[in-house]
Amino acid sequence: MKHFMILMILVLFIFTSCDPKVVINDPVASVQATVETDPVPSNDDAADDPCIWIHPTDPSLSTIIGTHKKAGAGLLVYDLEGNELQRVDCGRTNNVDLRYNFPLGGDTVALVTAGNRDLNSIAIFKIDPVTRMLTSVSARNIPLGLEDGVYGSCMYFSSKTNKFYAILNDKTGKIEQWELFDNGAGLVDGKLVRTLYVDTQPEGCVADDILGILYVGEEDQALWKFQAEAEAETGKTLIDSVNNHFAADLEGISLFYADSTTGYLIVSSQGNNTYTIYTREAPNTYVGTFQIVDGENIDGTQDTDGLDVTNFGLGSAFPNGMFVCQDGTNPGATQNFKAVPWEAIAKGISPKLKIVTDWDPRVLR
Repeated sequence: MKHFMILMILVLFIFTSCDPKVVINDPVASVQATVETDPVPSNDDAADDPCIWIHPTDPSLSTIIGTHKKAGAGLLVYDLEGNELQRVDCGRTNNVDLRYNFPLGGDTVALVTAGNRDLNSIAIFKIDPVTRMLTSVSARNIPLGLEDGVYGSCMYFSSKTNKFYAILNDKTGKIEQWELFDNGAGLVDGKLVRTLYVDTQPEGCVADDILGILYVGEEDQALWKFQAEAEAETGKTLIDSVNNHFAADLEGISLFYADSTTGYLIVSSQGNNTYTIYTREAPNTYVGTFQIVDGENIDGTQDTDGLDVTNFGLGSAFPNGMFVCQDGTNPGATQNFKAVPWEAIAKGISPKLKIVTDWDPRVLR
């Protein structure tokens, strides 16, 4: 009996010491989504990451481009009311990003890239500003050197060199930076320019085109930043660690530009269904946390993978910018994406965040 009691005490100690629940005591602001997209076509964990495209002349005609990591529809395009406009079968994709003003075939286009998990390559598209549809402009299936297969991805435009890059990672922690360019025939090709590493599995990433910084989320460990230029040193700097202001997994990452040097870095704290905000400017100080809760007609969000944000006004529905994210649990339907007016988030955090609509992401700087 004595040995049995000792064993039970040890089991109880181990169990309570390994409690997976993490308590983060930061205040949490609650906001509600005003728009949700049509559900994605597949069941289970199918939706992942969105990005926002701003229409060149009428921001109310802007779109949300979402990824779909099941067979049959790699990318989905939605209008700002959440209606599906296009379904693109381009292989399973996890993350999507875009940059404006890419020189292609004697014109400049909005270029969209995503990691193609089926081919371990880069899916590359341009956006037709009239139809708002995606058209493939890949010159070839670019052979990535990611042994475990591409997982997360983002883009970078260097204001220093005017070069465009796709940045992709795999579950081993390897990160590849590929320069993208017109191959002379109006299609996009790429060349590997450098390789970076984190110790364990990353996914979400975002690059600051003005400050030349690449942010990478190591999912159950930390938020890191690297210098983004192709010729820069490859060392990384810690911004924050898991269980401080976010709970694993650290998933989607995006940037809110207030001006050339300030703004906010926003990450998905999947482990507690919240979103953590840091300053865009160094030293990336913690600012606040918010969650998206149930509204009258639209449910809140849980287990968010990817997200995006823009400061720019998108017509009457989102006059002060928009935050959009994947919702991992959408009652009565498959997963989808939820959109929140930026001012709801800005006014919910204390002290209030900046609301700035005159920084145009479509302008090269």
